Amino acid sequence: MVHSIIPFIQCLRPKQWTKNVLVLAAFLFSLNKISLSAGVDAFLGFLLFCATSGVVYIVNDWFDLEKDRAHPVKKFRPMAAGRIPPNAALTFGLILLGASFAFALSKNLMFGLLLIAYFLMNVAYSAWLKHVVLLDIMIIAAGFVMRSVGGGLIIGVQLTPWFLVCTMLLALFLAVSKRRHEFISMPDKASRRKVLKLYSTQLLDQLISIVTTSTIISYSLFTFTSGSNYHMMWTIPFVMYGIFRYLYLIYMKDEGGSPEKILLEDKPMLITVLLYGLSVFVILRYLQ
Repeated sequence: MVHSIIPFIQCLRPKQWTKNVLVLAAFLFSLNKISLSAGVDAFLGFLLFCATSGVVYIVNDWFDLEKDRAHPVKKFRPMAAGRIPPNAALTFGLILLGASFAFALSKNLMFGLLLIAYFLMNVAYSAWLKHVVLLDIMIIAAGFVMRSVGGGLIIGVQLTPWFLVCTMLLALFLAVSKRRHEFISMPDKASRRKVLKLYSTQLLDQLISIVTTSTIISYSLFTFTSGSNYHMMWTIPFVMYGIFRYLYLIYMKDEGGSPEKILLEDKPMLITVLLYGLSVFVILRYLQ
């Protein structure tokens, strides 16, 4: 029984769920304003985004089934490898999606509508928008912003514009870095997917430079001018080191194609994220 369920869970790509941790950011940055009971709602929001994003992967794999079977890595995915019937996976995904939408709408109407919009945007991305140069990376960034907004909606907290700007810029940084890794790792132009043929190393490096600088400046301004505790300025070094470490991995280790893998497997990056989260908790909870 367990072995028959595992392929269905794998179709949801649990390793990608680290991206949805951003849903918890609103709760973390509001510790000095709300009760800890809101953490339960924040965690529910995280689970709902995990389920919804997982269904997006199922739909994407269902559409790209033949392409995945010919891909050296993607051919091992459950549907492409034949470990689960494609229609069974799609049915499972649609049932999970319906249940997630129903629960989200009953919990918080605006959060539910945002979750639906998030799903539709990602389906549009998988079907078409991922082939549109520049817009493809902006859609990825929009998904991270929607996660942040969703986290605020479900616990009834309004996020500051500065926080949303920082989220958008950081997401753009990760998206452009991923495109660069894909571009560099596929030197054969004929084998590159459609959108990669419209980029160049020079353009991607320029975009990385722009969003890197903008992210650090925006976060620094956020800590001083967003109305948060001024002690938040002490978290700036963690953000700077995290970005510098990521740049090091991109340019010196030829990594960056999988942000969630870097977060989980690169010890300096993982330690930095944990220390950042701990410092924010201590500052907002105890340094008033």
